[in-house]
Amino acid sequence: MAQVSPLAPASFPQLQPIAGVRLAAFAAGVRYAGRTDLMVAELAPGTTIAGVFTQSTMPGQPVIWCRECLPTGTVRAVVVNSGNANVFTGRAGRAVVESTAATAAALFGCDTKQVYISSTGVIGEPPPADIISAALPKIVPQLKAESWDAAARAIMTTDTFPKGATATATIAGTTVRLNGFAKGSGMIAPNMATMLAYLFTDASLPAAVLQPLLAAANERSFNSITVDGDTSTSDTVLLCATQQAKHAAITSADDPQLADFRRALGEVMTDLAKQIARDGEGAEKFVTIEVKGAESEAAARAIGLAIGNSPLVKTALAAGDANWGRIVMAVGKCGEKADRDRLSIAVGGTQIAAEGGPVPGYDEGPVAAHMAGREISISVDIGLGNGRATVWTCDLTHGYVDINGSYRS
Repeated sequence: MAQVSPLAPASFPQLQPIAGVRLAAFAAGVRYAGRTDLMVAELAPGTTIAGVFTQSTMPGQPVIWCRECLPTGTVRAVVVNSGNANVFTGRAGRAVVESTAATAAALFGCDTKQVYISSTGVIGEPPPADIISAALPKIVPQLKAESWDAAARAIMTTDTFPKGATATATIAGTTVRLNGFAKGSGMIAPNMATMLAYLFTDASLPAAVLQPLLAAANERSFNSITVDGDTSTSDTVLLCATQQAKHAAITSADDPQLADFRRALGEVMTDLAKQIARDGEGAEKFVTIEVKGAESEAAARAIGLAIGNSPLVKTALAAGDANWGRIVMAVGKCGEKADRDRLSIAVGGTQIAAEGGPVPGYDEGPVAAHMAGREISISVDIGLGNGRATVWTCDLTHGYVDINGSYRS
């Protein structure tokens, strides 16, 4: 396991049990030796589900399977393995998914389409036959309501720390809880989502309500991070509601009684998204990019991602080089409307450029000092409209090359 990122939180958060959720981790031997690599979450009967998945045209077999399951709107189990992504594996990959679903369905007494499956790891290697199915009967007796940390660790690949988040909210006067965990470190460039993330709540919400809530929160969280500009073939975000909380029935995502739940969901997903950016492969610096004055929110996000994805910007960040011309370049290349003479750029609160050129008397010293730190802020005002967005990324270091140059070995 790689050294823990210097940007990591001090510890994994304390996630309290959620009624209707039990989890376990197991060392199945899919790829790794001496560590857990299989996670199972058991959900109470009647649990509803929403999901968003990669928009890659090369999705893994588990993503295809989950898309087929989602119209049922219900879930009884989530099975996730790390080490092998089960992507570009043809009929053998599909057989592994079907075998896994059948085994889990028999163990939990449910339909196979109530078993959701995710895989993460190496692309293009045939999955080890029968390993996961053989492990499932052994992991089920270990299911516990408290095993959040263990579950988060089991789905890691090049991650250096497990990622978890929690929040509470009130729906119609009743308190509900949200817990989530995620994995992601490289191949992070959101196009729906870019990693694996699992969210659980005891709220009593139908799938038709969960889906728009998840999609909206996803745009401002997982779809607003980037590490390296590469969209994964396995991206999956699932939100499961166990129906255990006793609050008034909610039938619309626009119900005002969901305002606090919407806030909590956004907080948990944004927290997890930021942790993924903080664990970017080889990352030494966490970068917040705020864009305002764009034609729309979508345009602002596209501009922010163009800055966050630029290798030239990211290497300047790694070196602590206050080369703001690279930010100008990134704004200009992304295809969204911008005007040179209205563009304004600030780093660490110091305005650098405005009205078509550098600010008169600009002193690079404070900016260089800011860029030498771990937490970097970049603010860009396009000066054209009301669109605004925040994007989170990290720097690009030699460590990224080292990790990915030897990933399969």
